[in-house]
Amino acid sequence: MFNFGMDIGIDLGTTSVLVYIKGKGIVLRVPSVVAIDRNTDEILAVGEEARQMLGRTPGNIIAVRPLKDGVISDYTITERMLKYFITKVCGKFIFAPSVMVCIPSGVTEVEKKAVVDAATQAGARKVCLIEEPIAAAIGSGIDISKPCGNLIVDIGGGTTDIAVISLGGAVVSESIKIAGDKFDEYIVRHVRKKHNIMIDKKTAEEIKINIEKKKKKMQDAEMDVRGRDLVTGLPKTVTVYSKEMLEALEEPALAIVNAVHNVLEQTPPELASDISDRGIYMTGGGCLIDGLDKLIASQTGMNVVVADDAITCVVLGTGKALENIEKLPGGETSRFRRN
Repeated sequence: MFNFGMDIGIDLGTTSVLVYIKGKGIVLRVPSVVAIDRNTDEILAVGEEARQMLGRTPGNIIAVRPLKDGVISDYTITERMLKYFITKVCGKFIFAPSVMVCIPSGVTEVEKKAVVDAATQAGARKVCLIEEPIAAAIGSGIDISKPCGNLIVDIGGGTTDIAVISLGGAVVSESIKIAGDKFDEYIVRHVRKKHNIMIDKKTAEEIKINIEKKKKKMQDAEMDVRGRDLVTGLPKTVTVYSKEMLEALEEPALAIVNAVHNVLEQTPPELASDISDRGIYMTGGGCLIDGLDKLIASQTGMNVVVADDAITCVVLGTGKALENIEKLPGGETSRFRRN
């Protein structure tokens, strides 16, 4: 079965990749990890299977995340990963697909070009870039075309993007490299300091995700965690509680609050008034950390709204933008790079 020129939206995240096909919705959501055989340069696994290999591979196999802090750190592997995903969702095609890719708001022109080139080499016919906070705003149901200020805080895997959006564009924005990956590092540090055991970042991510899931069902969730005792060097199991999470993440959380303050200080008074009335919208997996929305609300004195589909807001917004690209500022011709 051949496909004739699909339109695809990709949330190319540091920790996961989500793919949206025009007319179908989200069709793929997998970790952005690739496992490669050093000897043959062959891709052995992509996605969840490759993620399970992190830290567990022999010398001839490497399992890597080709994106770091929201941008491409390994161009060749990113290109091959994108090609794998495009082929997986499109199958065989006569006309290459058009692709819209999300990028953090603070990336340089060189970093933008790397994303466009990687997607082009992976098989895209046309490539379009959209900033993550704009996609997140669209995905959370905000009408960004109106002359009204909306403050978006998108906490992803590699970056936190904060932007004031009005009339379809970002008026003020800031992107900081403190997000999900950095949260994992602080959880590792906290467990080492409080429980005297060493865990890896993969285990820290599991603590973050599983405790938040359990927290929705009970007031104080807990999780048994196995690591290496720093005194004896032997495996040891300890219990980590949900109330420890905000304690562990206090420093990165305050850094996000400071970034929100910086954006608000640069916001024109008219838009600041709108934000005061409408509140702050939070998206991205990182915003689901228990108490983070309350911390931002208490520090800013504003109402904070966490999006219903916080994790998928960016890719949903990318899909909606792809379906209505002619309505975006600049239209299709100025946003697509034609090959």
